[in-house]
Amino acid sequence: MGRSLTRIVQFQAEHHYWRPEWTEAENRAAFGAAAAAPGHGHAYRCAVTVSGPVSRETGMIMDLGLLDRILDDEVVQPLHGRHLNRDIPYFCYGGAIPTCEELAAYLYARIAPRLPGGVRLERVRVEEDPWLYGECTGLE
Repeated sequence: MGRSLTRIVQFQAEHHYWRPEWTEAENRAAFGAAAAAPGHGHAYRCAVTVSGPVSRETGMIMDLGLLDRILDDEVVQPLHGRHLNRDIPYFCYGGAIPTCEELAAYLYARIAPRLPGGVRLERVRVEEDPWLYGECTGLE
């Protein structure tokens, strides 16, 4: 029987959907209101799900304190209070558009290698609001 654990963290950040090689009209046609400068902010929620064997000694898949430190290092500290396009090189203008799908993949790549042996990263879910989220369940 498989078991998983999900931890949710929050951060506030701004983003702007814009391709510098496109005209303003092309950006507005593709991204609508999200193309308006300088961008807009969200109170993001990031849910990270891990799986693995449950330790007989602790009853846990992994040390929750360690998971919290990883999420603080890789999600909260680097992203909270930032403008993603200006402050995070991966999302700088000309790079990846900071959609929730791209954020989930970016965070998956940062979190997965930090997990202890035997623990698998199942999913990273990034919510802009209760009605919109992106998920990553592995990298291509």
